[in-house]
Amino acid sequence: MTMGNPVRRQRPTIHDVAREAGVSRGTVSRVLNGGHHVSPAATEAVNAAIRRTGYVVNRHARSLITGRSGSVAFLLTEPQERFFEDPNFNVLLRGCTQALAAHDIPLLLMIAGSRDEQRRITRYVTAGHVDGVLLVSSHTGDPVAAQLTRAGIPVVASGKPMDPRAGRLAHVAADDRDGARSMVRHLVAGGRRRIGTVTGPQDTSGGVQRLEGYREVLAEAGLPFEETLVATGDYGRESGAVAAERLLAEHPDLDALFVASDLMARGALEALERAGRSVPGDVAVGGFDDSSAALAARPALTTIRQPWDRISQEMVRVLLARIAGEDTSAVILPTELVIRDSA
Repeated sequence: MTMGNPVRRQRPTIHDVAREAGVSRGTVSRVLNGGHHVSPAATEAVNAAIRRTGYVVNRHARSLITGRSGSVAFLLTEPQERFFEDPNFNVLLRGCTQALAAHDIPLLLMIAGSRDEQRRITRYVTAGHVDGVLLVSSHTGDPVAAQLTRAGIPVVASGKPMDPRAGRLAHVAADDRDGARSMVRHLVAGGRRRIGTVTGPQDTSGGVQRLEGYREVLAEAGLPFEETLVATGDYGRESGAVAAERLLAEHPDLDALFVASDLMARGALEALERAGRSVPGDVAVGGFDDSSAALAARPALTTIRQPWDRISQEMVRVLLARIAGEDTSAVILPTELVIRDSA
């Protein structure tokens, strides 16, 4: 028996949605493009009709009309291995993806750790393949933010931008300085007096602000600031271990460590264990982020909680506002001290 070709079911169109909702095609189009000048009742009728008909927006056709791609980039200016090592990036990516999904906007992950990668991705973005960029982990001297803003691409940074060439770049950040102050005050309140710190990179806003918070509380407590009690890491686990080993070698009387990320703090805990120092008995350790690394640490890490859900939601909100042509500025969100077993 010869089988004929099956009849392909025609995809529902905007006309089908309009007929099902009992409204004009123009009303459906306005709902699909943001719902401006459409009553709540009509919006609900259109959305219900979309669900019943199974209508799916033709993004290519829409982009030809609106000049927009209908997508957003999550651009991480770090090496690829850092994306897989640092749990914060994954949490932020997931939160931004979920926030954009509520607007039916897909998110493209882009990683540009080298100058060549940054140049390629900048060319791609400025060619109009995305409508805006969520920029993560920008460093001093990193040209990406400035290049994108000069090209008129809406950009929102995670953390305060460090490159003055980027101008007044919209950004969303946790209050790094205040978080650091809370942690160091906690260490001081526990009777610690020889408090070292492992900072983040000093070409990032988080690295700079957390060091400033540490210095401020030492002054507040009448404790001297000593350059040799400061070691710089790169937010990675191994750098935390190396920094802690150096501080212990130079200051055997060290009784506390404020470490500017949970991942580095885990490395510091390993170094302390190898040196035969108990935590928190001999040395109290405080981290920053309240990432999965804090809970996996032994002992469980006292840390500063960054509100990652709110950070991702605010980044998306601000970026969509900028894409719509609105002027936006900085959003600074509060942190929280989380006390566990390490300090």
